[in-house]
Amino acid sequence: MNKKLNKAKKAYKKMDFLDSHDARIVRILSEYLEPMQRFREQNIKNTIVFFGSARTNPPIEAKKNLAEIKKRINQTGDKKNPLLQEELNIARNKVILSGYYQDAVKLAKRLTNWSKSLKPTSRFIVASGGGFGMMEAANKGAREAGGKSIGLNISIPIEPLPNQYITPELNFEFHYFFMRKFWFVYLAKGLVIFPGGFGTLDELFEVLTLIQTKKLDKRLPIVIYGSKYWNQVINLETMIKYGTVNKADLKLLKFCDTVDEAFDYMTKELTSLYLVSK
Repeated sequence: MNKKLNKAKKAYKKMDFLDSHDARIVRILSEYLEPMQRFREQNIKNTIVFFGSARTNPPIEAKKNLAEIKKRINQTGDKKNPLLQEELNIARNKVILSGYYQDAVKLAKRLTNWSKSLKPTSRFIVASGGGFGMMEAANKGAREAGGKSIGLNISIPIEPLPNQYITPELNFEFHYFFMRKFWFVYLAKGLVIFPGGFGTLDELFEVLTLIQTKKLDKRLPIVIYGSKYWNQVINLETMIKYGTVNKADLKLLKFCDTVDEAFDYMTKELTSLYLVSK
């Protein structure tokens, strides 16, 4: 007589299957459904998303790094070494960028305080990519204001951990970039773009493309913070000159250089678009 078999594991409890190529669609759906459940439980309906470089340090760290490089150059006496000079120039520029870190903290704090004055159902929650640099600054500002903030982290080798300022219940970890981007845009009612690299440019231009092609059916005020940096990185006037974008497309963006300017523009637009009955 054959021995009785034990019950087989249900498919959705088999980790070797869930981690397999065949279960990719299940994982993708999980990165859609699980965040949706948590956002609903936390009553999150509107966000202000902060984008920016993960490589930007707070002022103290940036200045410390610059001082260490200067000390190393003085100790070696090799002041004409081009590699050391390049490292020194980057460190100096990172001190400049660290000022934007402070501005991101201040802006997120002010926006969170403003949002807390609204009805709970109308509040705008600060969201970031969950990592360090400008993302950390946004979450930190919201924390200092005593508000919630969201971290939509992504599993990549160079940014393994979320920053410490994210509200624990709103700390997410994504595998798929496109699902992370979906959640950035789906709840967003405003964007603030601080100086950043490839990732920040990717996020900005994907949103602009969605707006330009009318795949996004909501108004979305976009602040580009730090005109000195951005005017060196992207030349939008050249696009107009060659006819690759229309002049009217630039109205989708608002360049700001102070916290006051960015705060006033964002709150005015959000109030007009989402808080005043038409």
